[in-house]
Amino acid sequence: MTKPSLPDLLHAAVSAVGGTERPGQVAMAEAVAEAVDDQAHLLVQAGTGTGKSLGYLVPALAHGERVVVATATLALQRQLVERDLPRTVEALHPQLRRRPQFAMLKGRSNYLCLHRLHEGAPQDEEDGLFDVFEQATPTSKLGKDLLRMRDWADETETGDRDDLTPGVSDRAWGQVSVSSRECLGASKCAYGAECFAEAARERAKLADVVITNHALLAIDAIEGAPVLPQHEVLIIDEAHELVSRVTGVATGELTPGQVNRAVRRAAKLVDEKAADQLQTASETFERLMELALPGRLEEIPEELGYCLMALRDAARTVIVALGSTRDKSVQDEDAVRKQALAAVENVHGVAERLANGSEYDVVWCERHDRFGASLRVAPLSVSGLLREKLFTDRSVVLTSATLKLGGDFNGVAASLGLGPEGTAGDDEPVWKGLDVGSPFDYGKQGILYVAKHLAQPGREGSRTDMLDELAELIEAAGGRTLGLFSSMRGAQAAAEAMRGRLDMPILLQGEETLGELIRNFAADARTCLFGTLSLWQGVDVPGPNCQLVVMDRVPFPRPDDPLMSARQKAVEEAGGNGFMAVAATHAALLMAQGAGRLVRATGDRGVVAVLDPRVERARYGSFLRKSMPNFWYTTDRNQVRRSLAAIDQAAKTAGE
Repeated sequence: MTKPSLPDLLHAAVSAVGGTERPGQVAMAEAVAEAVDDQAHLLVQAGTGTGKSLGYLVPALAHGERVVVATATLALQRQLVERDLPRTVEALHPQLRRRPQFAMLKGRSNYLCLHRLHEGAPQDEEDGLFDVFEQATPTSKLGKDLLRMRDWADETETGDRDDLTPGVSDRAWGQVSVSSRECLGASKCAYGAECFAEAARERAKLADVVITNHALLAIDAIEGAPVLPQHEVLIIDEAHELVSRVTGVATGELTPGQVNRAVRRAAKLVDEKAADQLQTASETFERLMELALPGRLEEIPEELGYCLMALRDAARTVIVALGSTRDKSVQDEDAVRKQALAAVENVHGVAERLANGSEYDVVWCERHDRFGASLRVAPLSVSGLLREKLFTDRSVVLTSATLKLGGDFNGVAASLGLGPEGTAGDDEPVWKGLDVGSPFDYGKQGILYVAKHLAQPGREGSRTDMLDELAELIEAAGGRTLGLFSSMRGAQAAAEAMRGRLDMPILLQGEETLGELIRNFAADARTCLFGTLSLWQGVDVPGPNCQLVVMDRVPFPRPDDPLMSARQKAVEEAGGNGFMAVAATHAALLMAQGAGRLVRATGDRGVVAVLDPRVERARYGSFLRKSMPNFWYTTDRNQVRRSLAAIDQAAKTAGE
C-alpha cells in the first residue's frame, strides 16, 4: 500500500476541523515530518492564525511512533484533546487505515484521590483522620463543594479536576487530592484498583499521542523518575514559556509555616527525641526568618547556615524514624505517615540544597504581607539541564508564535541549551529554525506607534504625561482598548485615572475572574480592560472590540529581581552582554506576545501603542521592534489619532 501523502492528510484534517489551509501550515507540516523522519530538532515560529496545532499533529500521527505533546496552557490542552485530535484522527482514518489513540496526562494532584475522598485528610492538630465532610457545614461554600465532589466521584470517568464544572476552590480540591509524595501507591492503597491518576497513566502507556504540560515534562526530566511513557518524538507547543516553567519546577522554597507543619505531622509518629530535634531547628529557623531582609543572598550568613544544617540533620533523623516505627493507635496510619514523610522530605531536600550551596544556584529571601518570609533557591540557568534531558534519544520540535527575537532564533535557542543555528558542538545538538510567517498582513492590518515625545518612565512617579496620552488614545479609539501594564500598581493607577476622566467602562484585573473580565471586554465595544502579566499572553478577542493595545512601558524585569539580576551578572562575567541576553530578551518576548493580542483574524485592524520613548530612542529599541509583528511603524501622534478614529468609525458603520 502506498504511503498517503502529507498534503492529502493535511487537507483532510483541515477540512474536518472547518479550517482553511494556509501556506505556512503546509510548510510547517513538511518541516515537522522531515525533522521527525531524520530524528532531528526543529524550532518553528508560526504566527497567530497559522493553524500550528494541525501543522504538528498531522505529521506526528502519520509518523506512527509515540508522540508526546507538551503545552503551557490548560486551554490548549483541552482544545487538542476535545476538538483537534478527535476530528483529525477520524479525518485521517480512511488514508492511514488506523485510528491513533490519544490521552491526556497531568500531575497526580490534578486527579481526585478516592482514599482522601472516603477516608478523609490527615490533620495536623490531632491523631488520625479528620472527616472534613462532617466538619464542613452543608450550607457553607466549602461544604457544598465537598458534597458536590462526592456525587461527582460516582459519575466521573477521569477524576480530572478540569472536568468538574463549575470548578471548586483550591482549598476544597486540596481535601480530595494528594501530591505524588503523599500518595500511598496503588499496591498499598485500598482504592488502588480504581485510582484515577493510575488509570490516566495506563491510558497514556497505550496511547499513540500523549498530551501533557510543561510542568510535568519538567518533573519527568528533572526528578529522574519517569512519569511520561517512552516516546520517539517530543513536540513542545508554546515553547516560549518552557524555560520559566522548568525554572519554576526546579525552584525550592522553605518557609517557617511549612517547617512547622512538617514538625506537627511527624511529632505523633516518632520518638520524642527526634521530634524535639526538628522542633528546635524549626524555632531557630522561624526566629532568623523574622529578621531576614528581602533580596539575594550571595553567601548564606553563618548563623543561617548552621540553622539549615540543623534542619537538614533533624529532618533526616525524623525520616529514618518514620520508616522504622509503627503506631497502630493512629487511625489509617499509612496515610498519616505518608503525609508526614512527604512534608519532612521536602524540608530535608530544600535545606540540604541550601546548606550545600552551589555556584549554579541563586538563593534569596522574599517577604509577603500575608505569608511572611520565605527562603527560595532556583537554578542560575536551566539551559544545561534542558540540553541534557530533552534533546537526547528523541526528535524535538519546539513551536510558538514568538520564538524569533530581534530577528533570529539564537536567543531562545541559547536559553534551551542549544548553540547557534547550524553549528555542531561536542555536546550541543544541531537544530534548524523555520519561520512560516502568518496569514495576516500585519503591515496593512496594524500600526505600531511609539510615543517618543513622552518623558522616559522612572522607577517611581505618576507619569501624568503618559496618562494624558492614554486617555486621548482611548477616546480616539472609542474604547476597544486592552491596556497591558508592567506592574499591578501601574494598572490600578491607570484604571483609577481613566475612570475619573472617561465616560466608558474600565475593567481591572483582580476585580473579577480573568475569564469573566475577558468575556465582558469582548462583549462591549466601549469597554476597556487593564491588567498585567496574564493579559500580555492570555487574551484572544478577534473583531472590532479590541482595536487598541497599549503597553505602558517596556516590561523589563524588576531591577531587584534576584534571579534575573543573577542571570544577567553571570552572562556579563562570561564576557557576554547580560542586559541584552536577559533583560532585553525577557522584555522582547513579552512585547511580542502583547502585540500579538491585536490581530487575531484576517479582518482585524488596529494599533499597538507603546507609551515608552525608549523603544524609539534607545539602542536596544530596534531589537524590541524587530521582535514584534511587522506592523506599519510610526511615532506621529496625530496620525495615530486619525487612524484610530477612522477604525472606530468603520467598526460602528459595520455594526449598524
